[in-house]
Amino acid sequence: MNKTVYILGAGESGVGAAILAKKKGWNTYVSDMGGISSYFKNKLENNEISYEEGKHTEEDILKADLIVKSPGIPEKATLIQKLRKNGTRIESEIEFGYRYIGKAKTIAVTGTNGKTTTTSLIYRIMKDAGMSVSLGGNIGSSFAEQIAEEKANYYVLELSSFQLDDIHTYRPDIAILLNITPDHLDRYNNDFQEYIDSKLRITMNQGPEDVFIYNADDETICSNLKNTKTINKPFTLSTQSGYTGRVNNGKMEITNKENIFTMNISDLGLRGIHNTQNSMAAAISGNVLNIRKENIRESLMNFESIEHRLEFVAKVGGVSYINDSKATNVNSSWYALESIEKPVIWIAGGVDKGNDYKLIEELVQDRVRLIICLGLDNRKIHEAFASKVDMIINTTSAREAVIAASKFAEKDETVLLSPACASFDIFDSYEDRGQQFKEAVRNL
Repeated sequence: MNKTVYILGAGESGVGAAILAKKKGWNTYVSDMGGISSYFKNKLENNEISYEEGKHTEEDILKADLIVKSPGIPEKATLIQKLRKNGTRIESEIEFGYRYIGKAKTIAVTGTNGKTTTTSLIYRIMKDAGMSVSLGGNIGSSFAEQIAEEKANYYVLELSSFQLDDIHTYRPDIAILLNITPDHLDRYNNDFQEYIDSKLRITMNQGPEDVFIYNADDETICSNLKNTKTINKPFTLSTQSGYTGRVNNGKMEITNKENIFTMNISDLGLRGIHNTQNSMAAAISGNVLNIRKENIRESLMNFESIEHRLEFVAKVGGVSYINDSKATNVNSSWYALESIEKPVIWIAGGVDKGNDYKLIEELVQDRVRLIICLGLDNRKIHEAFASKVDMIINTTSAREAVIAASKFAEKDETVLLSPACASFDIFDSYEDRGQQFKEAVRNL
């Protein structure tokens, strides 16, 4: 008799997991407490998968042999607590897809910031080198659905802490940890250590033949690393030897045994200290995969910023407009502000996730002339920066924020949307926020 799997959440990851489960012979059901979009309903119906929306039928769900949980559902949700008490196995889509991966390999990227960029860089390097590679996880298409389609020999996965929380056996062939700074603490009992432990799960199943690439300049990573069983490849922005990657005389230097790959930092397609780190992690990955140096160099030179991440939108009246809507925490905004040298008009605000603005006070004082708040509750921004900038203006729409910025911006200044907050008070998502910002800029 076939076993039953209930997939909780009918977004990209949930529907992908359902398609794979159906193909592998599970009795497959999808349940979503909210509404299901017509796009995903069509996919479920085309694959003859039963679903419910607007409710969870607990009686049936509690009888399931396996639960595949959307990363958006918190551990403290009543249904999840009942399932835990029941002893029901709960997996993430990543873990479920990994069950059926066969001989394919994965490269997994996590960190508080830089995940999407680094994942995209590695994918680009591998794709340009002619490898059979797919992109998934927190970016691109569902990993599980791609496994169902037997799409590639390699999968490059961006993994959030939420996706790592429900892995059991998942074992990346190459794991990359970029940084760990406080974020999503509301999901981790406001305990930074719980969040740290979640990020470090990326290495928990790795063995002696697996590679672990990590940022040796990140004190949190280094002080929490236990005895890893992996081939460790740390990188640093310092000139110190003994690291796989370092910066030396304006060059990125990657050492693999006797093989040394160098590249001028000024030749990188992406600017800023954080992007040097992202590029270094990607270059080490390419090196581990034995991709030719020329291929790695060319891919890193030609790579352009991804949408909503330090994305140049337009120059209007001598003023540059940059969309960094994906910056949903303070650390991400620090990176954005650090990468811009000209005077900045900073558009910030939204749903605060327990932000500590002390981290960027000096940077704001040094580079920001004016702050435009884009959100419903701007008190914390006013309290943190009222004495650091010339003016703070409140707005409640992307159009209003852009018009205010254009009114006060002077030639050669930069208007930067880098909210440091989640988007859900006014917008559907950070993508929606970024799109509305870009549309408002184009309408100037």
